[in-house]
Amino acid sequence: MDVIYPRCAGLDVHAETIVACALWEEDGHIQKDIQTFSTFSKGLGDLLEWLEEHGVTHVAMESTGVYWKPVFAFLEGYVDLTLANPQRIKNVPGRKTDVSDAEWIAKLLRHGLVEKSFVPPADIRELRDFTRLRKKWVGQLTSEKNRIQKVLESSNVKLGSVLSDLFGVSGKDILARLLEKGYVDKDELDQCLRGRLKKKKQAVYDSLLGTLTEHELRLLRLLWKHVEELERLIEEVDQHIDRLLEPYREEVDLLMTMPGIKKQTAAVIIAEMGTDMSVFETPERAASWTGLSPGNHESAGKRKSTRTTKGNPHLRSALCEAAWSAARSKTHPLSRKFWSLAARCGKKKALIAIARRMLVIIFCMISRKEPFRQPQLI
Repeated sequence: MDVIYPRCAGLDVHAETIVACALWEEDGHIQKDIQTFSTFSKGLGDLLEWLEEHGVTHVAMESTGVYWKPVFAFLEGYVDLTLANPQRIKNVPGRKTDVSDAEWIAKLLRHGLVEKSFVPPADIRELRDFTRLRKKWVGQLTSEKNRIQKVLESSNVKLGSVLSDLFGVSGKDILARLLEKGYVDKDELDQCLRGRLKKKKQAVYDSLLGTLTEHELRLLRLLWKHVEELERLIEEVDQHIDRLLEPYREEVDLLMTMPGIKKQTAAVIIAEMGTDMSVFETPERAASWTGLSPGNHESAGKRKSTRTTKGNPHLRSALCEAAWSAARSKTHPLSRKFWSLAARCGKKKALIAIARRMLVIIFCMISRKEPFRQPQLI
């Protein structure tokens, strides 16, 4: 096979050590040097110095958990780095050692057989960390609200049966007064109810006539404090995400012209994909990377499972939420397509199909710097 990178190295990265194998050709023979380095900052400095001594220009490593991140950040800018999918560069079974793994990665890289995984720029990676943190905290906030609802139901406080949103403005005021004293007077209820809820005053009052014990009150107060703290932290994260999105204001505005996409969804799309669509080359590859492409499993002329491929779960879930939001608009072409597919193959498959179609449109919008336009026919 042709040699693509004459001087290269493979790294087998672990939590505490890095096994490095450098390959180069000298006097018609392939030379190699294998060394083990610490993952501490001093060890990474020694690794960089060792790579420079051997004139290494290209380095490959596996994406093992989070251990690769500090190594990648340290070497970035000094050598050409390739982050590989471990599933695609597996060593021969029965020859599994740290040294053989590093040498195997180096050999594959030498002949250009290691495909690069997408690693966005540093500012996009920072945005990605905060959008994923926000998603995690929103999930925790929902869990805490569900726990509050569960405790209220256990004490026969049926407030959730009367209010459509227990944690809306009126619901929060009622809960605050309820947790303060353990009950709510009928006169105090007038100050809490807003809008159309004033017509339901008697029903709301009747739903509050449960029995909250001291144990349940203490539990609810602790949960309520956690909810307030999570809401404050999420608001702080939202403000920081807005600051990180300032350089990408044009892309955010373009994405928000598409039905189903709000500011938070646009932030997730930019954080996961970046704004340079050339790294994916085609919309089809972007869909495959996201996990929105059907599986390709055929044997003996028979088509077997078409289950979607594994991909980026954060982007996939955001696009599925956007697709479901667009499907709820009865007049939109994407909505008509969704319900047409849902009638034939079910809502779940239709949702994936619409999410994939939206990703293709997003790819074209960002590549061409054009806003969303209503298609005439879909």
